[in-house]
Amino acid sequence: MGMTMTQKILAEHAGLESVKAGQLIKVKVDMVLGNDITTPVAVKEFEKIGAGKVFDVNKIAIVPDHFTPNKDIKSAEQVKMIREFSKKMGIVNFFEVGQMGVEHALLPEKGLVVAGDVVIGADSHTCTYGALGAFSTGVGSTDMAAAMATGETWFKVPEAIKFVLEGKPGKWVSGKDIILHIIGKIGVDGALYKSMEFTGEGLNYLSMDDRFAIANMAIEAGAKNGIFEVDEKTLDYIAEHSNKPYKIFKADEDAEYVEVYKIDLSTLRPTVAFPHLPENTRSIDEVGDIKIHQVVIGSCTNGRIEDLRIAAEVLKGKKVHPDVRCIIIPATQKIWKQAMNEGLFDIFIDAGAAVSTPTCGPCLGGHMGILAEGERAVATTNRNFVGRMGHPRSEVYLASPAVAAASAIAGKIASPE
Repeated sequence: MGMTMTQKILAEHAGLESVKAGQLIKVKVDMVLGNDITTPVAVKEFEKIGAGKVFDVNKIAIVPDHFTPNKDIKSAEQVKMIREFSKKMGIVNFFEVGQMGVEHALLPEKGLVVAGDVVIGADSHTCTYGALGAFSTGVGSTDMAAAMATGETWFKVPEAIKFVLEGKPGKWVSGKDIILHIIGKIGVDGALYKSMEFTGEGLNYLSMDDRFAIANMAIEAGAKNGIFEVDEKTLDYIAEHSNKPYKIFKADEDAEYVEVYKIDLSTLRPTVAFPHLPENTRSIDEVGDIKIHQVVIGSCTNGRIEDLRIAAEVLKGKKVHPDVRCIIIPATQKIWKQAMNEGLFDIFIDAGAAVSTPTCGPCLGGHMGILAEGERAVATTNRNFVGRMGHPRSEVYLASPAVAAASAIAGKIASPE
C-alpha cells in the first residue's frame, strides 16, 4: 500500500522506508516553536530534565506574540523568562517587539519552514505550515521541552482524508471561506487525528495566503495536520523567502484515504461561522440581521498582506459604522510596513478603523479588543468558543476579511458584494 504526503515525510524523518497509519514512530524535527504562553512551561520542563543546552540553536523559534507587547506584569515576566532563556541558550530565532509578528505568519516569512520539513510547535495552529508542503502540528509544552533538548519527538502516524479542490472560486470567496465551508461540512471532529491533504486543479486559483488560512484551521476540524500538494506557487514562495534545502513529497497513486471529498470552489459563497463553534456555518445569504459591535481583521489566519488588501478594497471611500469598533492587526512587521507603503493604512484610518502593531491580542481574549457582556464581534480569527474574545456572554462570528470589512461598514454581518 502506498503512502500519503504526510506519511512519506514522517517516514523519511524516522529513517524508515515506509510507515502506516497507527504506527508509533520517533522522528527528527526541523523546527521547534514556542510562544509567550507555552514556552515558559517548556523551559521549566527543560530545566527539570537537566538539559544543559538545546539540540540546535538554529532549529528553535521562540515568538512572544499572544500578550505582546506585554499587557500586564504577568505577561512581562513570562517574556522576560523566555528572553533570558533564549539568550542563555544562544537561540537565533527569538523575535520580539520591533521584529516580532504572529508566529504562524512570521516563520514562513522568515524562511524558517520549507517543503518536506517536520515542524512541531507548542501552539495548536502550528498546522499552518502545511501550506508549504511541510508536516507541522501542535504539541504540548512538555513535548516542546523534550524536542528542544533532543531534536526528536514521537508520533502516531495519522490516517488521511483527501480534499480534491475543483473549479474557480468567485471574487469574494477566499481560503477562509473554503475552510469554513469544509469544517461546516465535516464538523469540528470530522478529521480527528487525521491528516487533511489538499490537492486538485482548484489549487491553481488559491494564493499562498489562501492556503495558509486553510492549513491554519485544519485543527478546527480536529486534524493532526493539514498539508497541500507542492506546486509552482509553493516553490516561488520558498525561493522568495528561504535558502533552506527543501524536498517535495507526493502522495502515491495507491495511498490510502479514509475519505475523499470533492469540493467545487465555484459553488461556494462567502461563509460565516456562528457562535460557538467553527462548524456552525452559514453562507452569507443565510445569516439574517445580526447587529455587531466590533470587527477584528488580523490573526495567524487572516493577517497577511492579501487579507489587508481585500479589507482595504471594501473599506475604501467608506466609513466604519458609528456603533462598531474596527481593529486591524497586520500579522508581522514586514506586512505592517508593506500595508503602510501601499497606502492601506490611509484607507483604514480614513474609514475610522484602528491599526495595531502585530499581536495575537484579541483572538484569544488577550488584549487590544476584549468584548463586554452581550457584545458581538465579526473576526477573521479561527475560534469562536464561549468567552474566546472576552465575556462568556459575548459572541464571535468567524468570517473572511471581505465579510468582516463589509460588516464594519454596515454595523451588522454583511456581504461585500
